[in-house]
Amino acid sequence: MSIKNATISKGFIIAGCMNASVLIFSRFFTNSTIHEFDPEVMSNFGLVMILIWGLAYMAVAKNYHHVKWLVGVFALEKLIYGCVWSFWLYNHRISDVFEQDTMAGLFYAMYGLNDWLFFIFFLLVFVWLFKSKDEG
Repeated sequence: MSIKNATISKGFIIAGCMNASVLIFSRFFTNSTIHEFDPEVMSNFGLVMILIWGLAYMAVAKNYHHVKWLVGVFALEKLIYGCVWSFWLYNHRISDVFEQDTMAGLFYAMYGLNDWLFFIFFLLVFVWLFKSKDEG
């Protein structure tokens, strides 16, 4: 895999910004519709933790190659959120969320896709880091 370090670093920054977008969709944690449709995962505490994970991605953007196991944890975290979203979709209708609030509907329509995308990104970076350490 021949991706430049700067490109991978940008991926970490973009992942962090995507997580930080929870501030917009939740209207700075005041959008009660998000909580209503998944009170366990998407409580205000859950939304704050999504923001914290995003800050963690950005914090290692320039030094990700020194924390390969943390990158693996990031992949695992995204896998879990992707699975939670997939199970949520199986049991709910996004149209019901959109009927109550467009921003909450957009959030539920996108957050899992984002998590699956960045699961793949973090997993690829983790595998690449693991292989590059073994070769050197």
